[in-house]
Amino acid sequence: MYSESDLQAAVDAKILTPEAALAFRSHIASVRAAPGADEESFRLVTGFNDIFVSIAAVILLLAVGWIGASIHPALGGAFVAGSAWFLAEYFTRKRRMALPSIVLVLAFSGGVFAAMVGLLVKHGDSLFGGPLDDTVGAALFGTMALATAGATWLHWKRFMVPITVAAGTAALAATAVALILAVTGMSGSDGNLPMALVLIAGVGIFALAMWWDRSDRARQTRRSDVAFWLHLLAAPMIAHPIFHLLGVTRGDDIGSAAAVMVLGIYVLFGLVALAVDRRALLVSALAYVLFAMTQLFREFGAVELNVALTAFVIGSALLLLSAFWQNARAVVVGFLPANLADQLPATVRPVSPIPAS
Repeated sequence: MYSESDLQAAVDAKILTPEAALAFRSHIASVRAAPGADEESFRLVTGFNDIFVSIAAVILLLAVGWIGASIHPALGGAFVAGSAWFLAEYFTRKRRMALPSIVLVLAFSGGVFAAMVGLLVKHGDSLFGGPLDDTVGAALFGTMALATAGATWLHWKRFMVPITVAAGTAALAATAVALILAVTGMSGSDGNLPMALVLIAGVGIFALAMWWDRSDRARQTRRSDVAFWLHLLAAPMIAHPIFHLLGVTRGDDIGSAAAVMVLGIYVLFGLVALAVDRRALLVSALAYVLFAMTQLFREFGAVELNVALTAFVIGSALLLLSAFWQNARAVVVGFLPANLADQLPATVRPVSPIPAS
């Protein structure tokens, strides 16, 4: 399995001509009856060796983390981060293995943050003269998240793994939310302010993802992969706070009005997903809409089959949407202003004739 970034890399290395790569993309689009941009492809597993290496890497990282933590709490994370960087020099930089690269990025970022947490756990009381209050704790969390973002940026400059941008952006978002809570002194609030801040951060990350998407409307380079991971990060940061603020996450039961509102928001998410040609929003909000529809069926008396009916309706709708994704997207994009539609991913990849040899 080869991704668009692999094809572009082959063209850059002059292994394939641009015309040959374009002919290959056109052939795949015609076979699948959908443009390549619609596939929303990203490289995850190129073979079972990716899974094999990932499992081995996780086992090794767990071992070195355990050994380091037995010496000092901070060394557990430091050993994981150092080992992940060392492994990435071979499996990412030389072998270009997709799934191991993702595992190693996450291990490196998590190891850097865990090292600082371990240092704080071991020496926090002596440094600050006792337990930390909520404001100081939020400020320290923001500082550690900022340091993690800086380390992740160095990883990106070295290895250029697409998910790295999302990991660093998540750290920056955590930094901003924590520092705002620390400054306002509301880190121990009822949860509405943190959720509102997460929602604002999610919208900002979505805008950043669209910036990356806009730079590669045909989705043929690594920039599209970066945008994919940013969309995957932004989606739950948008969906969860909205449904939390509506009260969906606070109890076992919601009223029919709230359930209808959840369905309306999900339809809105669907329209946005169609417009930007990304399915992450639909997946992130799926659990909430399943819960809402279950409550609606219960309200109308279908208590015994409410879960089955919900699964049938949502499953059928999503399958139909997947089958007619391009048709539905063409309708949605057709209602948008021309200057806005021109900024969105191309509905049909441009195909130029292949010159005769």
